[in-house]
Amino acid sequence: MALLLSLPVIALAVIVVAFFVIERLFPAAITRFEENLLAILLATITVVSFSQVIARYGFNSGWGGALEFTRILFAWLILFGMSYGVKIGSHLGVDAFIRLLPARGFRSAALFGAACGIAYAVILLYSDWLQGLGANARGGALDYWSKMFKIGIGLDDLRYPVWIQHAFGMQERVQRWIAYLILPIGLGLFGFRCVQAFIAIWRGERELIIAGHEAEDLVAENKNALKD
Repeated sequence: MALLLSLPVIALAVIVVAFFVIERLFPAAITRFEENLLAILLATITVVSFSQVIARYGFNSGWGGALEFTRILFAWLILFGMSYGVKIGSHLGVDAFIRLLPARGFRSAALFGAACGIAYAVILLYSDWLQGLGANARGGALDYWSKMFKIGIGLDDLRYPVWIQHAFGMQERVQRWIAYLILPIGLGLFGFRCVQAFIAIWRGERELIIAGHEAEDLVAENKNALKD
């Protein structure tokens, strides 16, 4: 219960509310921010990986923290990207069975899918509440990040440049809580987007939380492409 009233939870709530308010006022700005951040993460992973190949095989050198750095960036790409995927409906899914159901059953299944996404985010963020349902569950992303913040231990290979260590009195290794900041933020935004999807499905503004017919639609759109 103490964790639920802690600063990390309040900060996460502020971030989600800020996303909601800014998106209501400037929807294009939030979309550009999400797309640009994902593009920067992907581009950085590509540049670092490519430069490491050149350095290793061309000059027999390289950056010792490159592997850990790209692994962290990839985690940021996935955890931030999954909320954007829900927003634009790009997550692939199988909907062959539920489309055989009557309209009311299909809508109920779509709402259930969105609710499962919300439950998934909430459970991964903080699972202690499941003990009230008889489940043996503890911790979660918020609890784990809070522990890393309190302990202050560093990553294995990723280190601050020497000039930063001297100028700001930083410890040698980059703290784990900085790298793992995307855990609560990514899951919080994913849950937020699932709530939005649930409401949109309820109002009839959206069909599913997934893109079940993406491949079929793509074929239909391009069926005449080779006729010329």
